Amino acid sequence: MTNTAFTLERFDLAAFVRVTLAEDLGEGGDVTSAAVIPAEARFSGVMDSREMIIVAGLPIAEAFFRALDPSVEIETLAGEGARVAAGADLMRLSGNARALLTAERSALNTIQHLSGIATMTRAYVDAIAGTGCTLLDTRKTIPGLRAVEKYATRMGGAINHRMGLWDAAMIKDNHVAVAGSVGEAARRARDASIARIIVEVDRIDQIEEALAGGATHLLLDNMDVATLREAVALIADRVPAEASGGVRLETIRAIAETGVTYVSVGRLTQSAPAADIGLDFSLRA
Repeated sequence: MTNTAFTLERFDLAAFVRVTLAEDLGEGGDVTSAAVIPAEARFSGVMDSREMIIVAGLPIAEAFFRALDPSVEIETLAGEGARVAAGADLMRLSGNARALLTAERSALNTIQHLSGIATMTRAYVDAIAGTGCTLLDTRKTIPGLRAVEKYATRMGGAINHRMGLWDAAMIKDNHVAVAGSVGEAARRARDASIARIIVEVDRIDQIEEALAGGATHLLLDNMDVATLREAVALIADRVPAEASGGVRLETIRAIAETGVTYVSVGRLTQSAPAADIGLDFSLRA
């Protein structure tokens, strides 16, 4: 039985747990635990962080253990989105030894990945604190994991940008190439009655054309800091301005200080390293 208290829009927790475990178990199951661990053996364990992290994914990790041992006893010791120090305990659990060992890798893979995303995200959020700028994520996610990866960026303090292709028009260079111009592409989106029209511009001279065509949000692509300041002054708060392209932790504050409304960072979901989280079991009498 999975933890039904945890829900995310467009994410089926039970199906995720089922498919992930099936991938690990294959046709033969956990042959190591079956051979080495007596069926009646009981384990107690503590999941802890070996470094400072922002926690994300504990309820999903819990669901893996509950799927294989519905009577497992679990105590969650850290909140989602919490900053915890190295050595902090995240979860205590006690239950059937075979079940806990079988679920361990899937549970750890998930929380390590999501906490890694949340931790990197918080570093970027902290770097622009006080600028008035908001951090956005992108659609650069692992296929099938978008809902949970974007959940992790929220736990780190970012705001979700588009969840998919349906919730806004985003006109990029390839769309412009087909439409003929930035303005024409924006007009076509406006004529299609799309409410949110994000237009990517990489030159100052495209800004007025995009706005005239109906852009409700401008994505300033790969502009240096001086050009961003010029673009922000020209836009003059008529629509939100988003800086994007090659943003790094060491450059984001200078970008945010240009006055842009948003900075979007694909690295949050594309390149975040896994958090160092472990789980140690001991035999329970």
